[in-house]
Amino acid sequence: LATTLAVTLCFAILGIFTFAAFAQEAPKITKEEVLGMLDNSDVIIIDLRSSGGELKIKGAVREDPKNVSLWIEKYPKDKLLVFY
Repeated sequence: LATTLAVTLCFAILGIFTFAAFAQEAPKITKEEVLGMLDNSDVIIIDLRSSGGELKIKGAVREDPKNVSLWIEKYPKDKLLVFY
């Protein structure tokens, strides 16, 4: 049990640092920049909010941020993905 807990804790800490490193590398954009991208077919806007109700950015796709591996591969690698 102690080994399982230690391994789980290590993965949790590693996940936090990995997420933090990714978040620091992702460029931030303004809402005006997003508005300018809405009609661009090379841009996919992905809503990662856990509770967003029915409201979302026009054309955005809602995805589960806890299960990225289940959906990330369906998006073409040559598109710009904008997450919010």
